Amino acid sequence: MNRLITLRRALVTATAGIAVLVLAACGDKGDGMEGMDHGPGADQPAPSSSAVFNDADVMFAQMMIPHHRQAVEMATLAETRAEDPEVKELAAAIKGAQDPEIATLTGWLAEWGQPVEAPAGHDGGHGSMPGMMSEEDMKNLAAASGKAFDKAFAELMIAHHEGAISMAEEEKTKGSNPDAVALAGTIAAAQTAEIEQLRGILARL
Repeated sequence: MNRLITLRRALVTATAGIAVLVLAACGDKGDGMEGMDHGPGADQPAPSSSAVFNDADVMFAQMMIPHHRQAVEMATLAETRAEDPEVKELAAAIKGAQDPEIATLTGWLAEWGQPVEAPAGHDGGHGSMPGMMSEEDMKNLAAASGKAFDKAFAELMIAHHEGAISMAEEEKTKGSNPDAVALAGTIAAAQTAEIEQLRGILARL
């Protein structure tokens, strides 16, 4: 009986010793793995998403910058000419959203080594931009005030937003820069919602 107990204790001791050795070996293996090379470029940072772009991305940025600038100009007019509180609030929101987007788009073009202004004869010329107001439209808007301004602002901004959405949808399907495509999606969604709000304003004016 004593011999059996002694044998069991010996087996337990041996098993414990083997477990310790296995754990130690695993620990050594883990340390070794940390210092191993996991393949070429594994420790290199991923390339910036802004480094990937195509002609559609460039055109989107070059066209959206002046398009946004005009919307900001229209929104600025609302600060002193609008009468309706909702028009003023929406105009401030448009300006607050599109000013930073202009800076973002300008920054991308600089990173890509592309001019902010589209080359002469390029499809990005202002005349080809959907939704852009004419000089006469802008003069008439600037000359209006009160309820007349509110109605003109809403009508013109709807057309302006529809043009921006058209450009954004084209970028979503043709662009290759993930950040530009994402911004296009944001623009399309935000301005679609604003169009609905502007239509609601027109309906009650």
